[in-house]
Amino acid sequence: MAWQMHYTSARNGPTGRSGFQFTAETPGLPDRVRAAVAPFLAYRPPPAAPLSPGPGELAAFPVALLYDRVDGRPLLARSRYLGQDYSGRYGNFFAHAVVAEPDELEGLRPAELWDAPLWRAGPTALGALPEVPDLAPDAAFAPDALAEWLRGQPDLLAPLVDAVVTVLGRGHGRVVLVAADVELIARWIAVVSYSLPVAAAERLTFVTYSADPDGAGQRVVGTTPDAWAAAQYQGGPAFALGDPPPPHRPVSRFARTVAACWRAGDFAALDALGELALLDGADPPGPRALERAAALLALCRGEARVTPDEEAGAAALLARSGRDLPEWVWRDLVPGVPSMGVDLAVAVEDRARAAGAVDVAGQCALRAVTAALDDPSTRDRLPRRALPLVLRPALEPAVTSALAAAEEPADIAHIAGRAAAAGAPARPGEVRAAAQGRARVGAADVPAALAACPDAARGALLAGVVTGLAAADARTRAAVLGDRACDLLHDAARDDPDLWPSAPEVALAVLDSVGRRRPLHRVAVTADLLSLADVESVLPRPTALPRPTDPDRPPGPDRPPVDAVLERLWAAAPQPGECLELLESHAAAFGERPVLAELPSRTFARALGDADIGVEVLRLAARVRSAPPGPDADRDAAAVQACATAIGAERPDAAAEALAALADRGAGPLAEPAFGVAAGDLARRDPVFRAALLAAAPARLRARLGARWTGALPGRGGDPAVRHELIETVLRMRALGAADPALETWARTAVTRWFAGRRLEAHFGGDPALRSALRDLAAEARTGNRGRQGA
Repeated sequence: MAWQMHYTSARNGPTGRSGFQFTAETPGLPDRVRAAVAPFLAYRPPPAAPLSPGPGELAAFPVALLYDRVDGRPLLARSRYLGQDYSGRYGNFFAHAVVAEPDELEGLRPAELWDAPLWRAGPTALGALPEVPDLAPDAAFAPDALAEWLRGQPDLLAPLVDAVVTVLGRGHGRVVLVAADVELIARWIAVVSYSLPVAAAERLTFVTYSADPDGAGQRVVGTTPDAWAAAQYQGGPAFALGDPPPPHRPVSRFARTVAACWRAGDFAALDALGELALLDGADPPGPRALERAAALLALCRGEARVTPDEEAGAAALLARSGRDLPEWVWRDLVPGVPSMGVDLAVAVEDRARAAGAVDVAGQCALRAVTAALDDPSTRDRLPRRALPLVLRPALEPAVTSALAAAEEPADIAHIAGRAAAAGAPARPGEVRAAAQGRARVGAADVPAALAACPDAARGALLAGVVTGLAAADARTRAAVLGDRACDLLHDAARDDPDLWPSAPEVALAVLDSVGRRRPLHRVAVTADLLSLADVESVLPRPTALPRPTDPDRPPGPDRPPVDAVLERLWAAAPQPGECLELLESHAAAFGERPVLAELPSRTFARALGDADIGVEVLRLAARVRSAPPGPDADRDAAAVQACATAIGAERPDAAAEALAALADRGAGPLAEPAFGVAAGDLARRDPVFRAALLAAAPARLRARLGARWTGALPGRGGDPAVRHELIETVLRMRALGAADPALETWARTAVTRWFAGRRLEAHFGGDPALRSALRDLAAEARTGNRGRQGA
């Protein structure tokens, strides 16, 4: 039901008092409703209005139609100025208020009641008012009549709608409309109300006239120019309805759509906007929901100028709609599928699948993949679903076009991945051609491309990148081939043996980088480098590093480019196992390339320097001796073998024979370190063996070996046992009839020291023969008798 109330200044009201009061009302009106309505009923004339208006002037005073809510019910109040009250004072007004249940306004916008038949011009006799039987609207405020009227008005609707929507979404503030004729204000309010969804219009409180626009509590407030001029208003946007339209400013898609609907008289579209806005789930729909609804309506109507952001909003609205999407939206969206963006196409596809519309879902999936091919930023948002078989051929031209337009091999990889996921793999030749073109100009992030590339397209992508880099200039190639890129290309080449021969320039750069940084891969890199021998003649001659074995000699300018890389690769001498593996796998190359031929000798030198003649070193030496890659390697292998023979000899004479070979003038540069290693190891043998060795050795070899042993003795404070054993060796050598002057001189000096002599006496106390020989040696030292001078 709807209650009526009359409010004015009366001499004697229902309660017997005078002044402003409710003079009549519908019986049964709750007291709390009456009390809630009273604050809304006020009227102050415009500042420029006559202070003592006559009957003819009163009609020109503005009418204030107010819409608000009290206790959850809609309140409508229409106030008119009456001039004098019962006492003759000016300032009296009459307000006719209606409080209705919410469903009483169903199908109505409050502004439609501007000049409705229900309103009274003045108070009736005191007493009861009937219930309002029907809230019949003002026919002049019907949508078609307003559309006709709007054609003659300034172009204010779009900015006005945006201002109102913003205020409603914010939940506070107001929009002020200024006009001398408040009916103009009422019409604009009615137009805005019709432009909003019903739920939003219900919350659009307004008053068509207020002398205090800054103090009014409604969202839209009307006022007159004189009242506006006197106001100190800072509350929000204001529109002077009689003035020319304001300068152009950007407006929302929703506001533009509303304005277009009114110009065309397309009220069905306004209803559609309201219906779509409800899909967002907000009550009432806020600015975001309205904007999304307008974008979705534009797509349903096939508008071409829908921005990506608007498409994203429409897609979000569809995603939130679940199964509540109106049938007409579905029908109208389908023709626009070929122009949809990725997000919208995916959203429509999902809704189509849920609705069982398989054909439409397939078309949307095709469009989503096609659009994603052109826009790399959207690819991660695209579901990986295969297209129906019948649609896959339609994707092929789009894949071809996207590959041709790709800016980076990583883009090419993404395109190939999307095409593969859709069930329409890219043609390998097109992938290779696209990658080749981009790599040639340096646009090649190899790690990113390989990370994104599907397995089926990987070979074609690699071939294209490598071929393109081969055709690029050296600076471009170097910029692309960073460490990570080289590692990936090297690993990939293991699965494609034909990759390097087709691009030797790239192969050299990659192998050079990998070999220098990954020592464990040097043997494999060497094999790859040697595989380039057949195409080496087409490579430029690079500037090489000095040879590791002769750093003072500058590199020759005419050395093959593979040799230059091999020199950098093997700047550090190989391990014995590496060298043996190379020699067994590439024996011919050792004979052809000096940089490889010298590796065995460098390996032997390293082993001798470390005094580590292990099994692998001996295996390498045996392999070199069985098929020497060159005379130097053969000679150095013989030195290593002689060293090992001397160290491992069971008989002193065999050790002496091996040492004699190392002492030979033709034994080569490694003979001296080999002799030193053998001498050091033999110094740890027992005195009996060492004495027999010295006795079996020629005099010059005996002297050289003795010098090594005495030179290696620990200093003062060291272990005396080492000295004792060498003195015992000298004593036993003398007993065998051999001598060495330098050794005997050292021994005599050692035994003449009192403390050392006493310790030696104790050391040899258990062997009378040695103790006697020690005394003889000491006596020789005291008498100056030098004994035998050599044998």
